[in-house]
Amino acid sequence: QVQLVESGGGLVRPGGSLRLSCAASRRLFSFNIMGWYRQPPGKGRELVATITSGGTTKYADSVKGRFTISRDNAKTAVNLQLNSLKPEDTAIYLCNLVDTTQWTTYWGQGTQVTVSS
Repeated sequence: QVQLVESGGGLVRPGGSLRLSCAASRRLFSFNIMGWYRQPPGKGRELVATITSGGTTKYADSVKGRFTISRDNAKTAVNLQLNSLKPEDTAIYLCNLVDTTQWTTYWGQGTQVTVSS
């Protein structure tokens, strides 16, 4: 079993920046995929960005050029740098880990990001 612990988030003005971090409770040595999803108020969960343990990244079109995902394989941890934030980025951001050895998916508790003037 793996727990994901998230940090970061908060209230920021439009155009501002935030950094989200997420670390797994134990290191995974197998190929895995970490990422961030978000759930805006009253809407469903959507992909923000993912990164494999090999470094391949994927971004939602709405965040390309503004958000950057990175990871630390020594810790099985992932970061998300959010720049040029917009009010429509307001959501609960959830960390995600897919362990491909048995295709098990883990989720963090979520952290609130609010973009408002």
